[in-house]
Amino acid sequence: MKRRPLSAAAALATTAVLLLTACGSGDDSSKSNDKIAGADSGDTATSSSPSASASGPADRPRITFPEGVENRFEGWKTGDPTKDAVLSDVTQTVNAVDDAILRGDTNSATLAYYRQGKALVSAQKWVQAWLDEDLTWTGVTRYFDPNVKVADRDTAAVVYCADESKAYNKNRKTGTVDKSPSDESPYVTYSTQLKKNSKGVWQTTEVLSKRGDKTCAP
Repeated sequence: MKRRPLSAAAALATTAVLLLTACGSGDDSSKSNDKIAGADSGDTATSSSPSASASGPADRPRITFPEGVENRFEGWKTGDPTKDAVLSDVTQTVNAVDDAILRGDTNSATLAYYRQGKALVSAQKWVQAWLDEDLTWTGVTRYFDPNVKVADRDTAAVVYCADESKAYNKNRKTGTVDKSPSDESPYVTYSTQLKKNSKGVWQTTEVLSKRGDKTCAP
């Protein structure tokens, strides 16, 4: 599975916090944590480029992954236009981080387009950690069970799950793919906060994560 570079593990091993509570009251569309990982989640969107429903401007950066790399987003449609716009931009910040890792670009303009503040700084450090270990990745990462809450016209929070069991570290120089078993859980819980900028893009401003958290792990 895709694993964190050792040099970044301590810096990024933060505890997932349910940021949805920070958004106040409102329609709570949270799902049961008892859902079996891997089960059909409804709509599936395989994404490495902005979707047609993405919020904001049309001149968004286009992200194209190399062959063999895929981020798969399952159940990322709610039917609510605002929530779907938020979720669409969350998919793009995920893709932007992986694009920067794959290209080895800590100063990625695409990354800065979708992330700001603490989230941008942590992402740049994350990309650098992969470079320090001479690693990239290949395979499929599955993102599922998104739980979105919109507090007001420009503030939102999303908690979602990732399954990295079909994604693998790849040596950047030799191209060797590491599929050796790991004692780490492939499931990661992400808690994110977002702010909509003047262009209408929901930018991620804070990200917390926890590997093996019961919210996502089966």
